[in-house]
Amino acid sequence: MTAQASARAIVVFDIDGVVRDVSGSYRRAIADTVEYFTNAAYRPTPLDIDQLKSEGIWNNDWEASQELIYRYFESQKQLREQLKLDYKIIVAFFQARYRGPDPNNFTGYICDEPLLLSSGYLQQLTQADIAWGFFSGATRGSANYILEKRLGLQSSVLIAMEDAPGKPDPTGLFATVDKLENGQTTNTTVIYVGDTVADMYTVGKARELQPHRPWIGVGVLPPHVQETDARSQEYSEMLQKAGAAIVLNNVEELNPANIAELL
Repeated sequence: MTAQASARAIVVFDIDGVVRDVSGSYRRAIADTVEYFTNAAYRPTPLDIDQLKSEGIWNNDWEASQELIYRYFESQKQLREQLKLDYKIIVAFFQARYRGPDPNNFTGYICDEPLLLSSGYLQQLTQADIAWGFFSGATRGSANYILEKRLGLQSSVLIAMEDAPGKPDPTGLFATVDKLENGQTTNTTVIYVGDTVADMYTVGKARELQPHRPWIGVGVLPPHVQETDARSQEYSEMLQKAGAAIVLNNVEELNPANIAELL
């Protein structure tokens, strides 16, 4: 939805862990990739992956996979300079698991991702004069698959991996807002909804660079951390420490009434 001059707020959604559950897809592909390139010596647990991502700079899952491979071999007293990992081969292996072997016909883990929001929820926002779009570190092909094929959204505003530097750089968030505002600069409040520390850091950096408008970070607990209360609490505190104004169990809890309270 493009923002009108009258838009009460702009909500920008991350996709992975917010719009779709990636615990059995992206995260499974990370674990597969690390296991393969460590010769089956190490398969990272969901907690291992969360701990890496809590550093706030591993939003790109290909880079996260490579880093976990490096750290495993470093734990075995090998220097990363001696390993000669080929990043392109790591990416190709990961993509074959996540998308499937044919890049034009997805058959991999992406096909089984549970949706975490509905198109009806987005219609509620539109009816409440709340503009919305998407800024994700996912590839455009992967993001469009979920938005167009699964959610049935046509021509929604999307800034994907190919369009901007990785988070926590806020360039992509600014580009999403610019597209939603259609060239009209306003001081409308922007809410960015994400599930990682990097997402919340992105909001903080946006606030530093564009202090003329309010920026609000809203955290969402990804499904895989909600299996125990202790893990949920720990993850929620981590997001709040990184700058989240509130942390929700599901993105659809961010309804027009809750958005009004944040404003």
